[in-house]
Amino acid sequence: MGLSKKLLDPRGTLLLYGTTPPREGSPDELVQSAARKLVERIGRLPLDGLIVYDLQDESTRTGVARPFPFQRTADSRAYSRLLGALVGKPVVTYKCIGELDEAAWRSWLDETARDAAVRTLSIVGRPTSKITAYAMSLLRAFELAAAHAAGFTLGGVAIAERHGSATTESVRMLEKAAKGCRFFVTQAVYDPQATVLLLRDYTRECRDRGVAPGRVIFTFTPCGRQRTMEFMKWLGISISEATGRAILAARSPLARSIEVCCDSLRAILAQPGFEDVPLGVNIESVSINRDEIDASVDLFHAVADVLQAAGRRG
Repeated sequence: MGLSKKLLDPRGTLLLYGTTPPREGSPDELVQSAARKLVERIGRLPLDGLIVYDLQDESTRTGVARPFPFQRTADSRAYSRLLGALVGKPVVTYKCIGELDEAAWRSWLDETARDAAVRTLSIVGRPTSKITAYAMSLLRAFELAAAHAAGFTLGGVAIAERHGSATTESVRMLEKAAKGCRFFVTQAVYDPQATVLLLRDYTRECRDRGVAPGRVIFTFTPCGRQRTMEFMKWLGISISEATGRAILAARSPLARSIEVCCDSLRAILAQPGFEDVPLGVNIESVSINRDEIDASVDLFHAVADVLQAAGRRG
């Protein structure tokens, strides 16, 4: 069964691995080398697929200075094609719509349609809602992509930390679904309670509206350094002071962060009432440090064990 069918099939819990392309303008040999190194790490993992991110400058989202300078990355489609070929696994390709207007978005979709390796997309909106005069709304972007003749399978982002705002995240998910979004990938989970509350409301609202819930894929990432944690918080990932101190004060911060991620997943899976929501797990590393990247593989195995013990993975 292909990845698109797995994402749409309500059965089973998917396991994915997320990664970021090399910097924009990187020589081809560097891109090839980065891809090969990644394949050496994850090539034998029992993955259902990969995720390749598309980054955008989020400096307008917050007044806090970015811990690391923003650097544009290579085209997510090209890196998806390369990794898919090397790993032999299907890929979810992210696309930030940025400042694209409808004409530019249609052109991007037409160009992408010619690449048979890129058929599963996750569309990402702007980093802030403070600016309202965008050329094209996120919902319109979903609508146009869903209507395209290529038959893309579409996903979107779910951010539990913003649930409960004036327009709740569960409502945003339903609005995206009405325009063609079929699955959701969360940002990294370090606060299981926020995710539980989001799933609870999303499940209830799907039931009230008589619609089937889309697959929700939880993202987990290891953290072993103060600066990595600062960056994760800057990205909007909710890490309590107590959790942060427990990780950084541990003899092995990376091992402790893996325990926190597994505990978070157990807490989510233990909640009743989510049986009708198809689930998935995405493991990523937001760091360029080798030990934190290697720890993402350890986290993958640990999370797979949690799913196995919970009867969520055959």
